[in-house]
Amino acid sequence: MAPMTERVMFLRAVRQMHRIRSFYAGGVLLWAVCAAWTGWQAPGSRQMWACVLLLTVFTGLLVTADLSLRRLEVPKTGRPAHHAASHKTAGPRHAHA
Repeated sequence: MAPMTERVMFLRAVRQMHRIRSFYAGGVLLWAVCAAWTGWQAPGSRQMWACVLLLTVFTGLLVTADLSLRRLEVPKTGRPAHHAASHKTAGPRHAHA
C-alpha cells in the first residue's frame, strides 16, 4: 500500500508545483508591468526600484519552481492515472455442483 500512497502524494506535489508556478508567472507579469509603468512615470524613483526588486524576487521564485518541476517529472508507468475498471478479463462464471 505504501507505493500507491507515495505515488498519490507525488502527483499531488506535481499539481501543486504547477499551481505555484502559475502564481509566480502572474507575479512576474504584474511586477514587470508595474516596473515599466513606474519607470515611465518616475524614472529612478524609490517605487520603481521596489517594483524591480519584487520583479527579481518573483523571477527567481519562478525559475526555482520551474527547475523543481522539471526534476519532478512524472515517471511513466504505462498505466492510466485513473483506473475505472479492473484490467482482468471477466470470463463466464460457472456454479459448482
